[in-house]
Amino acid sequence: MARRKKEQTAEKKLQQLTKLQSLHTKTDYIQVLKGELPMEVVDLEDEIEGLNTRLRKTENDVVEAKETISGKTVANEESKALITKYDKQLNSVKNNREFDALSKEIELQNLNIMINEKKIRETTTLIEVSERKIEELKQAIQEKSENLKIKQKELSVIVKDTEKEEKELLESIAKLEEDMDPKLLKGYYRIRSTYKNGLAVVNVERDACGGCFGKIPPQTQSDIKLKQKITTCDHCGRILSDVLEIDMDDFIPASAMKNE
Repeated sequence: MARRKKEQTAEKKLQQLTKLQSLHTKTDYIQVLKGELPMEVVDLEDEIEGLNTRLRKTENDVVEAKETISGKTVANEESKALITKYDKQLNSVKNNREFDALSKEIELQNLNIMINEKKIRETTTLIEVSERKIEELKQAIQEKSENLKIKQKELSVIVKDTEKEEKELLESIAKLEEDMDPKLLKGYYRIRSTYKNGLAVVNVERDACGGCFGKIPPQTQSDIKLKQKITTCDHCGRILSDVLEIDMDDFIPASAMKNE
């Protein structure tokens, strides 16, 4: 039969809460150290992928444009050959109907040549614009790739410097939670999730809540010092303490601090 846990005193519960908050604040700080770096790395990777996609498309456009010019050039050579052929045939026509038919064919081929030359000029301009765009894209990819390497290196240093500590903190949190009142733990996490800084337990500083800075009455401060019950801030609902201590300098490696 499972042994029933002994009812914990309010002081013990407060000690557990402040310890838990201290551990969580340190893990939160590790995430702050990583900060925007993970997102910046992902954003840069996405940007580079997008630029590479645009680069490939633009390069394909140039290839297709050159194929178009090549095709139009061949078509013009064929038209010129036909014109030469029709010019020779004009010298041996037997009647006006044949002459008119050949003249129309020559006119048609000259028109085709004009249309093809116009298309070649337009496509040549498109190629010039696209080639400039290709150089700009390559430059942008190079710059962002260099920036990505720097960000990845910075993130790698922080992860390396904090990996062991973060693992130990998470293990300590899990161990502490096993001994805590489930309802109290649930309330702690509810408060913690309410605020971006993750502070569910705060000190009373200068007669004010360390979370919302709301004024704490003298009687409430006295209750906090006696530690006979869990006291919360009337303004923000955070758990109030007078023993919460967190010294980040004793925890975070100096090399990681440089990357903050």
